[in-house]
Amino acid sequence: MGRLDGKVAFVTGAARGQGRSHAIELAREGADIIAVDIAHDLPELGLGYRLGSAAELAETAAEVEKLDRRVVTSEVDVRDGAALKSALDAGVAEFGRLDVVAANAGIAANSVPAHEITDDAWEQMLGINLTGVWKTCKAAVPHLIEGGRGGSMILTSSMAGLRGYQGIGAYTAAKHGVVGLMRVLAAELAPHSIRVNSVHPTQVDTAMLMNDATYKIFRPDLENPTRDDFEVASASMHALPVAWAEPVDISRALVFLASEDARLITGVPLPIDAGLLVK
Repeated sequence: MGRLDGKVAFVTGAARGQGRSHAIELAREGADIIAVDIAHDLPELGLGYRLGSAAELAETAAEVEKLDRRVVTSEVDVRDGAALKSALDAGVAEFGRLDVVAANAGIAANSVPAHEITDDAWEQMLGINLTGVWKTCKAAVPHLIEGGRGGSMILTSSMAGLRGYQGIGAYTAAKHGVVGLMRVLAAELAPHSIRVNSVHPTQVDTAMLMNDATYKIFRPDLENPTRDDFEVASASMHALPVAWAEPVDISRALVFLASEDARLITGVPLPIDAGLLVK
């Protein structure tokens, strides 16, 4: 038996990376999955990596189905509250309930001093990484309350939600904002037995991290840093002898928070940081 047998989980940013891992691990524990992702690139953001695709979202669904769990997918931008609500409403209508929310969708940042961030870049970052999380919660909370069974919401922040990182001011502000939102929701929803927590990964081995733009953030001393150069810098940040986490490391913590094993845990920002905060 799985820890989430009979439950339904909503996962944003599910096409690949941490989102795909979350969907798979939640399904492995018995949950059916409502999976959404923008599933196309946003060239106007000027990111140093590509976003997930429709084909990758379909691959996530196939991996869930291999675990003998049901899944429905939608291509949705989390900044579009109406589309997000429509996709979730359709998933709940299909499966009959909602129990777990993994508000995971987000983008990485380019390295720019805070006072040089453009208005558009600031608004896009907060629109996806903070407002998108709020819109995910806004769409989900009525279903959780109406279900009358409680539930668990896990909001993906970052270590940048717990400390300041030079050069990524908009990202850091958004991820700090996720913590504030989490704490308010935890207090507001506790009478409904709905728990709300946030996860704060250190560097994670995904396409969002492993790219030239990120390498430059961590190794500004080098003109063309490589993955190996980044590994040295990343490892030096951690107390434990590791350079980065794997997506499943974050997913296992998320599954714990989603399960009854964490039934008395709410309002907690959980670092998954290889000891970064104590280094």
